[in-house]
Amino acid sequence: MEGKRVLFIGRFQPFHLGHLGAVEWLLERFEEVVVCIGMASESFTWRNPFTAGERLLMIRRSLVERGVDLSRIITVTAPTLEVNTSSLYYMLELAPPVDAIATANPVVRMIAAHMGVRCVCPPLLERNRLRGSVVRRLIALGGDWRSLVPSGTASVIEEVDGVERLKRLYAIASSTRPEDSVYPGAGPGTP
Repeated sequence: MEGKRVLFIGRFQPFHLGHLGAVEWLLERFEEVVVCIGMASESFTWRNPFTAGERLLMIRRSLVERGVDLSRIITVTAPTLEVNTSSLYYMLELAPPVDAIATANPVVRMIAAHMGVRCVCPPLLERNRLRGSVVRRLIALGGDWRSLVPSGTASVIEEVDGVERLKRLYAIASSTRPEDSVYPGAGPGTP
Protein backbone atom coordinates (compact mmCIF):
# COMPACT_ATOMS: atom_id res chain seq x y z
CA MET A 1 0.00 0.00 0.00
CA GLU A 2 1.20 3.50 -0.85
CA GLY A 3 -0.70 5.06 2.02
CA LYS A 4 -3.78 5.01 4.16
CA ARG A 5 -5.97 7.49 2.29
CA VAL A 6 -6.06 9.33 -1.05
CA LEU A 7 -8.27 12.22 -2.18
CA PHE A 8 -9.84 11.77 -5.63
CA ILE A 9 -11.33 15.06 -6.84
CA GLY A 10 -13.67 15.21 -9.82
CA ARG A 11 -16.86 16.73 -11.16
CA PHE A 12 -18.17 13.30 -12.22
CA GLN A 13 -20.55 14.83 -14.79
CA PRO A 14 -21.43 11.97 -15.11
CA PHE A 15 -19.47 9.23 -13.31
CA HIS A 16 -18.10 7.11 -16.20
CA LEU A 17 -15.98 3.98 -16.69
CA GLY A 18 -12.76 6.02 -16.56
CA HIS A 19 -13.70 7.26 -13.09
CA LEU A 20 -14.60 3.73 -12.02
CA GLY A 21 -11.25 2.43 -13.27
CA ALA A 22 -9.45 5.18 -11.36
CA VAL A 23 -11.23 4.31 -8.10
CA GLU A 24 -10.34 0.63 -8.54
CA TRP A 25 -6.69 1.53 -9.30
CA LEU A 26 -6.55 3.72 -6.19
CA LEU A 27 -8.07 1.00 -3.99
CA GLU A 28 -5.19 -1.29 -5.02
CA ARG A 29 -2.76 1.29 -3.60
CA PHE A 30 -4.55 2.93 -0.67
CA GLU A 31 -6.67 1.64 2.19
CA GLU A 32 -9.35 4.27 1.58
CA VAL A 33 -10.39 6.59 -1.23
CA VAL A 34 -11.99 9.94 -0.44
CA VAL A 35 -14.14 10.80 -3.45
CA CYS A 36 -14.60 14.58 -3.56
CA ILE A 37 -17.51 15.66 -5.73
CA GLY A 38 -16.43 19.08 -6.98
CA MET A 39 -18.60 21.88 -8.33
CA ALA A 40 -21.30 20.58 -5.96
CA SER A 41 -23.17 23.88 -5.87
CA GLU A 42 -23.64 24.00 -9.64
CA SER A 43 -26.17 21.94 -11.56
CA PHE A 44 -28.56 22.23 -14.50
CA THR A 45 -25.85 23.73 -16.73
CA TRP A 46 -24.37 22.13 -19.85
CA ARG A 47 -21.01 21.59 -18.14
CA ASN A 48 -22.50 20.51 -14.81
CA PRO A 49 -25.95 19.08 -15.54
CA PHE A 50 -26.34 16.79 -12.53
CA THR A 51 -26.79 17.75 -8.88
CA ALA A 52 -24.28 16.70 -6.23
CA GLY A 53 -26.83 14.25 -4.84
CA GLU A 54 -27.41 12.67 -8.25
CA ARG A 55 -23.67 12.27 -8.76
CA LEU A 56 -23.28 10.77 -5.29
CA LEU A 57 -25.95 8.22 -6.15
CA MET A 58 -24.26 7.42 -9.50
CA ILE A 59 -20.97 6.77 -7.71
CA ARG A 60 -22.49 4.70 -4.92
CA ARG A 61 -24.58 2.49 -7.22
CA SER A 62 -21.70 1.98 -9.62
CA LEU A 63 -19.31 0.95 -6.84
CA VAL A 64 -21.87 -1.37 -5.21
CA GLU A 65 -22.55 -3.06 -8.57
CA ARG A 66 -18.80 -3.54 -9.03
CA GLY A 67 -18.55 -5.18 -5.60
CA VAL A 68 -16.44 -2.43 -4.02
CA ASP A 69 -16.39 -2.48 -0.21
CA LEU A 70 -18.02 0.87 0.61
CA SER A 71 -16.30 0.92 4.02
CA ARG A 72 -13.19 1.88 2.01
CA ILE A 73 -14.94 4.82 0.30
CA ILE A 74 -15.55 8.22 1.89
CA THR A 75 -17.50 10.84 -0.06
CA VAL A 76 -17.39 14.59 0.42
CA THR A 77 -18.70 17.47 -1.65
CA ALA A 78 -16.98 20.74 -2.45
CA PRO A 79 -18.80 23.87 -3.62
CA THR A 80 -18.05 25.50 -6.94
CA LEU A 81 -14.53 26.92 -6.65
CA GLU A 82 -11.87 28.29 -8.93
CA VAL A 83 -8.79 26.10 -9.30
CA ASN A 84 -6.17 27.79 -7.14
CA THR A 85 -4.07 27.20 -4.03
CA SER A 86 -6.72 28.35 -1.58
CA SER A 87 -9.44 26.16 -3.11
CA LEU A 88 -7.21 23.06 -3.02
CA TYR A 89 -6.38 23.85 0.61
CA TYR A 90 -10.12 24.18 1.29
CA MET A 91 -10.84 20.81 -0.35
CA LEU A 92 -8.16 19.20 1.80
CA GLU A 93 -9.91 20.64 4.85
CA LEU A 94 -13.25 19.14 3.74
CA ALA A 95 -11.73 15.66 3.66
CA PRO A 96 -10.23 13.53 6.41
CA PRO A 97 -6.40 13.60 6.44
CA VAL A 98 -4.95 12.14 3.22
CA ASP A 99 -1.53 10.93 2.13
CA ALA A 100 -1.96 12.02 -1.50
CA ILE A 101 -4.23 13.59 -4.08
CA ALA A 102 -5.23 11.66 -7.20
CA THR A 103 -5.59 13.88 -10.25
CA ALA A 104 -4.72 14.04 -13.92
CA ASN A 105 -5.35 17.80 -14.00
CA PRO A 106 -1.96 19.46 -14.65
CA VAL A 107 -2.96 22.68 -12.88
CA VAL A 108 -4.07 20.83 -9.74
CA ARG A 109 -0.82 18.81 -9.85
CA MET A 110 1.22 22.02 -10.08
CA ILE A 111 -0.66 23.60 -7.17
CA ALA A 112 -0.33 20.43 -5.07
CA ALA A 113 3.42 20.31 -5.73
CA HIS A 114 3.67 23.98 -4.72
CA MET A 115 1.86 23.09 -1.47
CA GLY A 116 4.08 20.05 -0.87
CA VAL A 117 1.23 17.57 -1.33
CA ARG A 118 2.03 14.28 -3.06
CA CYS A 119 0.07 13.51 -6.24
CA VAL A 120 -0.68 10.22 -7.91
CA CYS A 121 -2.12 9.91 -11.39
CA PRO A 122 -4.35 6.92 -12.13
CA PRO A 123 -4.02 5.64 -15.69
CA LEU A 124 -6.31 7.49 -18.08
CA LEU A 125 -8.38 4.81 -19.76
CA GLU A 126 -9.49 5.57 -23.32
CA ARG A 127 -9.21 9.30 -22.61
CA ASN A 128 -10.63 10.30 -26.00
CA ARG A 129 -13.89 8.46 -25.26
CA LEU A 130 -14.10 8.36 -21.47
CA ARG A 131 -14.66 12.04 -20.82
CA GLY A 132 -17.68 13.69 -19.26
CA SER A 133 -17.96 16.06 -22.22
CA VAL A 134 -18.13 13.14 -24.66
CA VAL A 135 -20.73 11.30 -22.57
CA ARG A 136 -22.88 14.44 -22.20
CA ARG A 137 -22.76 15.13 -25.94
CA LEU A 138 -23.69 11.54 -26.78
CA ILE A 139 -26.62 11.68 -24.36
CA ALA A 140 -27.83 14.99 -25.83
CA LEU A 141 -27.54 13.79 -29.42
CA GLY A 142 -28.96 10.30 -28.89
CA GLY A 143 -25.66 8.44 -29.30
CA ASP A 144 -24.39 5.31 -27.52
CA TRP A 145 -23.51 6.74 -24.12
CA ARG A 146 -24.50 3.69 -22.04
CA SER A 147 -21.36 1.81 -23.14
CA LEU A 148 -19.22 4.53 -21.51
CA VAL A 149 -20.81 4.53 -18.04
CA PRO A 150 -21.43 1.89 -15.36
CA SER A 151 -25.00 0.63 -15.24
CA GLY A 152 -25.41 2.37 -11.85
CA THR A 153 -24.77 5.71 -13.52
CA ALA A 154 -27.11 4.90 -16.41
CA SER A 155 -29.93 4.00 -14.02
CA VAL A 156 -29.60 7.29 -12.14
CA ILE A 157 -29.52 9.31 -15.37
CA GLU A 158 -32.70 7.59 -16.51
CA GLU A 159 -34.44 7.99 -13.12
CA VAL A 160 -33.82 11.76 -12.97
CA ASP A 161 -34.81 12.25 -16.62
CA GLY A 162 -31.20 13.17 -17.35
CA VAL A 163 -31.45 12.36 -21.05
CA GLU A 164 -34.17 14.97 -21.56
CA ARG A 165 -32.33 17.41 -19.27
CA LEU A 166 -29.16 17.15 -21.36
CA LYS A 167 -31.07 17.51 -24.62
CA ARG A 168 -32.63 20.71 -23.33
CA LEU A 169 -29.36 22.05 -21.90
CA TYR A 170 -27.61 21.29 -25.20
CA ALA A 171 -30.27 23.24 -27.09
CA ILE A 172 -29.98 26.17 -24.67
CA ALA A 173 -26.16 26.17 -24.74
CA SER A 174 -26.21 25.97 -28.55
CA SER A 175 -28.57 28.94 -28.77
CA THR A 176 -27.26 32.07 -30.40
CA ARG A 177 -29.17 34.21 -27.93
CA PRO A 178 -26.87 34.94 -24.95
CA GLU A 179 -29.84 35.54 -22.65
CA ASP A 180 -30.91 31.91 -23.19
CA SER A 181 -27.57 30.47 -22.10
CA VAL A 182 -27.46 28.99 -18.61
CA TYR A 183 -23.66 28.92 -18.67
CA PRO A 184 -22.30 31.65 -20.97
CA GLY A 185 -19.15 30.75 -22.86
CA ALA A 186 -19.37 27.05 -22.04
CA GLY A 187 -21.50 25.47 -24.69
CA PRO A 188 -21.49 21.95 -26.07
CA GLY A 189 -17.92 22.27 -27.36
CA THR A 190 -16.58 22.84 -23.83
CA PRO A 191 -15.15 19.94 -21.74
